[in-house]
Amino acid sequence: MDIHIHDVTKSFGKQIAIDRVSFTIHSGEICCLLGPSGSGKTTLIRLMIGALKADEGTVQLGETFMPNMKMLQTIGFMPQNDGLYDDLSAEANLEFFGSIYKLGKTKLQARITDVLALVELTDDRKKLVRHFSGGMKKRLSLAIAILHQPDFLFLDEPTVGIDPLLRRQIWGQFQAIRATGTTIIVSTHVMDEVQECDRAALIYNGRLIAYDTIPHLLGQTDNGRVEELFLIAGRAGGTSHA
Repeated sequence: MDIHIHDVTKSFGKQIAIDRVSFTIHSGEICCLLGPSGSGKTTLIRLMIGALKADEGTVQLGETFMPNMKMLQTIGFMPQNDGLYDDLSAEANLEFFGSIYKLGKTKLQARITDVLALVELTDDRKKLVRHFSGGMKKRLSLAIAILHQPDFLFLDEPTVGIDPLLRRQIWGQFQAIRATGTTIIVSTHVMDEVQECDRAALIYNGRLIAYDTIPHLLGQTDNGRVEELFLIAGRAGGTSHA
């Protein structure tokens, strides 16, 4: 199922957070929402998962207009801040969230084993989360987000504050999840992470300044670096090129 964002606008008071944004995310791809802090990436994700309703325009997951409670079973979401229970083990955290998704006991235990293996936390399943490093918490949060095998996985700044080696490892896990057919939407302000994705939506001051495949985006620059497109947009006052 594709994600269709059509002429979406969202304001908070007099502040426009998202300004007439339109693009389509194709099923089974990794799409990067790329832009500086405060550009509107988190608001756009919240609109797509149905946590916010657009003031104008529409968001569709497949044929379904968002917000729609029935779509929650098809969505996995990893927020910027870890929503984990420090006084529970990794396994107990997964059991708790699995109960929310109403996974049967047998299926839940099988999925816990699978996701812990994917994020390389099998040996730490009984350890209390309070003893986890920041990187381990990131990986457990990812395991929780994919526990119910969602069609859509939304990751809000998943690699912020982690070292380059762990970032490389986590992106490898994203690629493995994408290989199962999951559509992944990941927001980041780390410019070089765009290379890991199929397409990127460049967000600047709440506007979409470009959306295309990575080779086509980089082909619009002189130096092969996506930062150049933001500099061009800044000189043009943030006018949308999409």
